[in-house]
Amino acid sequence: MIPARPDAESALRAAGLRVTAPRRAVYGALVGAPHARADEVFERVRDTVPGTSLQAVYNVLGDFVDAGLARRIEPSGQPGRFELRVGDNHHHAVCTSCGRVDDVDCVQGAAPCLHPGHDTGFVIHTAEVTFWGLCPDCASATSPHPIERTP
Repeated sequence: MIPARPDAESALRAAGLRVTAPRRAVYGALVGAPHARADEVFERVRDTVPGTSLQAVYNVLGDFVDAGLARRIEPSGQPGRFELRVGDNHHHAVCTSCGRVDDVDCVQGAAPCLHPGHDTGFVIHTAEVTFWGLCPDCASATSPHPIERTP
């Protein structure tokens, strides 16, 4: 279960970031659109924060990632996406048709939930897994008989 998300001002202060209108707006955009690309965040904030540029949004997102407030994920062949779900070792499922990205909880528990098959000498702290396939909407649109899923 994902804990309740703090308001923008509290989250920014807790991350050691100065509270500004662009940062509050970008935080709000990410709350409403997890896994958003920077251009999608820009579209969501440009009317609420006059004078905001795409570059300013990139700067804010970079500040969020540097401060540990957000995570950047980079599915192969797609632009980077940003999410506020940090501090756990969850993974992602990406639709190969429409590009939808969903969170997948780590089935093994605490980070890292996967371990390399042989000793690499690395001290592993995170495992990042991307599952590729069709989301339910795309799967049902391409198949006359949707795949049955068991609960």
